[in-house]
Amino acid sequence: MGAARKIEIMDTTLRDGEQTSSVSFSALEKLTLAKLLLEELKVDRIEVASARVSEGEFDAVKRITAWAKENNYLDQVEILSFVDKGVSIDWMEKSGAKVQNLLTKGSLNHLTFQLKQTQEEHFNNIAECIALATSKGITTNVYLEDWSNGMRNSADYVFAFLDFLTTQNIKRVLLPDTLGVLTPAETGQYLSTIISKYPTMHFDFHGHNDYDLGVSNAMEAVKAGIQGLHLTVNGMGERAGNAPLASVVAVINDFLPEVKTNIKEKSLYKVSQLVATFTGFRIPANKPIVGANVFTQTAGIHADGDSKKNLYFNDLLPERFGRKRSYALGKTSGKANIVKNLQELGLTLNNDELKKVTERIIELGDKKQKVTTQDLPYIISDVLDSSTTQQTVIIKSYVLTHAKGLQPTTTIAIELEGELIEESAAGDGQYDAFLNAIRKIYKKKKKPLPQLIDYAVHIPPGSHSDALCETSITWLNGKKEFITRGLDSDQTVSAIKATEKMLNSISL
Repeated sequence: MGAARKIEIMDTTLRDGEQTSSVSFSALEKLTLAKLLLEELKVDRIEVASARVSEGEFDAVKRITAWAKENNYLDQVEILSFVDKGVSIDWMEKSGAKVQNLLTKGSLNHLTFQLKQTQEEHFNNIAECIALATSKGITTNVYLEDWSNGMRNSADYVFAFLDFLTTQNIKRVLLPDTLGVLTPAETGQYLSTIISKYPTMHFDFHGHNDYDLGVSNAMEAVKAGIQGLHLTVNGMGERAGNAPLASVVAVINDFLPEVKTNIKEKSLYKVSQLVATFTGFRIPANKPIVGANVFTQTAGIHADGDSKKNLYFNDLLPERFGRKRSYALGKTSGKANIVKNLQELGLTLNNDELKKVTERIIELGDKKQKVTTQDLPYIISDVLDSSTTQQTVIIKSYVLTHAKGLQPTTTIAIELEGELIEESAAGDGQYDAFLNAIRKIYKKKKKPLPQLIDYAVHIPPGSHSDALCETSITWLNGKKEFITRGLDSDQTVSAIKATEKMLNSISL
């Protein structure tokens, strides 16, 4: 087998990706991402802006070209330009850019109904733009806007256009599926035809994702012999976005061994996260390669299989992308998931303890969608603490009320030595009201209660508002201090559980 064929990757996140609804990069963000894309991720080229759009865009391009010139990347920085009698070329000269991606009409419909020009008029205007760019030392690539519909509905026009471009001083022809309408079969057919007809020309494919076929179409483009692909980080772009960089790179690396790219896979996730942060454009949790959940096993059977010859692994190993595999804890977790998380924490449990912890996680999963590895020590503490206490007092039910301007109240029902007792009380807070109701019951039964001397609430580090909450309460019973703990996603409920453990402790 011969040497692998090289595919150029042109990232257009900073230009086409910025056309995502409500997304706009600052000049400094554009410069930061340009550096990351070229130096860290190793993309071959970046399209960073459209000419003559705004002062902010001009400032961003000036910053990028100044840095690129100093670091020998200037010929890898590209600008979308227009057939506008030299206005775009003048803008590029002032910004320091040296490569234009000239936007032209790749379908007869666009030419006829948008430009209202003849084929000859359009080609003559394009030739003037290219000649002017050449005279200014600017390299030209040519976009055939709406090329995909051009091939479907006016192929003769497309071929006449390409015949014309063979006479021009250009470096690349850029073939966009502007409206994201191509099927993989059409992509392969159209590109194979063009590449065989014009073997000396360099062609790029620019795919959109309106039918979720962006990755498939990019794959077919590569198989057809395309020399360059246009992609965006996180699949950003107008409407449904562009073909996503991470997914296309993974597909090429795993399924197309006859080709290669320069992309550094380990940096894909890092760049993806930064783009998401800059744009506020959230990455779906199930998005391949870069989504939060794509390397998370939830089903216990999968974790078990991973421990037995990696039965549920595929070639998309998270380490390739600078990530780690994780095992979710929830109601579908089995013991294998929990063992994997315990190993990460350096903890071990015997079979009986593991069974109890598994049951507790399933119970919590029914109430709380996500249980994290950081929650696990709290769960273990709660379960092992509960298993040492014989339950003779059961808090059967309670109603907690809290309204602005009114004192919180609680009504509770507890089973005490086989008798069901109800009581109500008010307090300074919901838990105080609950504890006052307990005190009234125990006073009627002439049973002493310990004094609450400390109350502490803990949530796992890095948790959010829906985190599991551990409440530790220190009690003084005569001269003896002891602590009981409760665990729940609701702080007051966790305190009630800690109190129930106290009631059972003193009844022994």
